[in-house]
Amino acid sequence: MRDFQYLCDIQEVQEDKATIVQIGKRSIGVFKLNDGSIHALLNLCPHKGAALCEGPVCGTTKETNDYEFEYIQRNEIIRCAWHGWEFDIKTGEFIVDRKIKARKFLTEIKNQKVYIKLSS
Repeated sequence: MRDFQYLCDIQEVQEDKATIVQIGKRSIGVFKLNDGSIHALLNLCPHKGAALCEGPVCGTTKETNDYEFEYIQRNEIIRCAWHGWEFDIKTGEFIVDRKIKARKFLTEIKNQKVYIKLSS
């Protein structure tokens, strides 16, 4: 766990919203997905600098071959409260243009504690 530092206890992280943790000058959103995996994003929207992780955790839709829409990725998307930009929590990618990304951090769990690697 070299280069990792303590972020929070795993019990503090909820499945339906971000847990916001301050580390120095960085605000980090911590998420627990439906599969139990833990992810961390910088609480800063790359679009206009809003507090990204204070928006709702949701899913998104995709078009089917029958010209209908299917709801997918339930509780795996964070939506910026300012302009509605949606990012995949697992990858940090903007769902409309995967080249645009929110800053994602590596996480590890040890003894019911969440650790984060802040360096790239």
